[in-house]
Amino acid sequence: MSIHALLLRLDAPLISFGAPMTDHIGCVQRMPALSMLTGLFANALGYTHGDAHRLNALQNRLRIAARTDRSGSPIVDYQIVDLGQPWMDARSNGWTTRGRIMMRAGGNSSGLHIRQRHFLADSVHTVAVTLAQPGDKPTVDDLAASLQMPARPLFIGRKTCLPASPLFLRLTVAEDLLCALVEEPRHARSDSGSLPAWWDEGSDESVASSPARDIATTDERDWQNQVHTGRRLLREGLIDPPIVAGHG
Repeated sequence: MSIHALLLRLDAPLISFGAPMTDHIGCVQRMPALSMLTGLFANALGYTHGDAHRLNALQNRLRIAARTDRSGSPIVDYQIVDLGQPWMDARSNGWTTRGRIMMRAGGNSSGLHIRQRHFLADSVHTVAVTLAQPGDKPTVDDLAASLQMPARPLFIGRKTCLPASPLFLRLTVAEDLLCALVEEPRHARSDSGSLPAWWDEGSDESVASSPARDIATTDERDWQNQVHTGRRLLREGLIDPPIVAGHG
């Protein structure tokens, strides 16, 4: 049975596929996390952090497969900030949404803080998305519409990671998400050779160009308590999408 899928292109000067943090070190992983894509769609749909029930429900329904078209380069941003300075007062400064200040919360709200934030520079990724319980809201079509007219500005991981091009590629029908990735032409600046990809178990792996293996990831989020949670298995392998005409 075929599926109705949404294809995204994640392309930005800096991308952050966040992994669980270790102390002050914000690491990244090679593929977009389920929680990151949940947050991306939720932001486009207009959800807030207080909508924990809707966020958890959306995350539970999301099914994703991803590939790396351009691997880019890992970089580390060493950050020092004094949250005690007047211009860092969360009551009067900070990120705004339509002119409203989004106040900073949490225990680390004052004093000097040192952080390391990891990023991927100049990387490009293609993601195929579908939803379990396809008759429920939001639908795949709703997700596609929200990316094209988002309720708020979108970013890829952290708010500093602004897209270099539209996230929405197209809607498609495919046998499964892995097939959708294999059929979608690679980016014009794609790496040469086979591309690494990640997908859920149960896909038709005959379309892959190498034997796949199991990998474990912790990429879900408990949106009520704002912590990473869970452990799930993915399949990892190589695929050979077609080359864009004129970019061979």
